[in-house]
Amino acid sequence: MMITLKPGDTLAHTFTITKAKTVPQLYPESAEFAAMPEVFATGFMVGLMEWACIKALGPHLDAGEGSLGVGIAVSHVAATPPGMQVTVVATCLSIEGRRVSWHVRAEDGIDLIGEGTHDRVVVIWERFNAKITEKAARAAAPR
Repeated sequence: MMITLKPGDTLAHTFTITKAKTVPQLYPESAEFAAMPEVFATGFMVGLMEWACIKALGPHLDAGEGSLGVGIAVSHVAATPPGMQVTVVATCLSIEGRRVSWHVRAEDGIDLIGEGTHDRVVVIWERFNAKITEKAARAAAPR
């Protein structure tokens, strides 16, 4: 990872909420989720927060590097119907080795809908993918 990212650096990422990002679509196999209102799902909000942090961190990574989410602590305090835009502002809080901590804040133009922290770890994809391949092989091996 380059040394160009600094605490306080921010990025805003906006996304229009579609019906596909509502609670019933989070796990379509679930009758419990299917019975819930068609509003922006918390699980998708978390993903949108991660996406903002990935975009903010991306320009500071070396070739072959990426990042993985390793921690999330957020609230989801207001419902957002499909058709509205949600903007997530990701602000770098700290960098400790390969771990980068972010403050994330999501608004839908009317309400603050969620806020909290998200941690990502910078990885070398080749090394990470090799470990996953090994794990899959162990899982597939007869026991």
